[in-house]
Amino acid sequence: MRKSKKKQAKVRVGRSRPGQGLGLFADESIKKGDFVIEYKGKKIPTKVADYLGTKYLFEIDEKWTVDGSDKKYGNEARYINHSCKPNCEAEIDEYDHILIYAVKNIKKGEELNYDYGKEYFDEFIKPYGCKCEACQKSK
Repeated sequence: MRKSKKKQAKVRVGRSRPGQGLGLFADESIKKGDFVIEYKGKKIPTKVADYLGTKYLFEIDEKWTVDGSDKKYGNEARYINHSCKPNCEAEIDEYDHILIYAVKNIKKGEELNYDYGKEYFDEFIKPYGCKCEACQKSK
């Protein structure tokens, strides 16, 4: 676990690859290990989240989930798409903040992505085929 976050990286929402809608892109170069952005939203019980119709949910643990769908939280991180070979990773700090860090150097203009995890992948991505860049290149 990283000890602290620094200033958020400059990012922008833009069109992603076909089949993925919007994505989040680096608006500056980001170095490996740098803090990128925080996934923000209302903290709700996971039992409640299981019945919501939104896709912008980030599960903290079996008790709590962050609902990132409400625009009042300014949650640009919700536009980060899944990748099987990600350039970012999410860490949950001791205050249940979801912090996104770069796991490799990211060039300006590159789309930000992280692995959504096996459970999400198996339930929502696998049935339709993964659309991430790594999987599309291997076809």
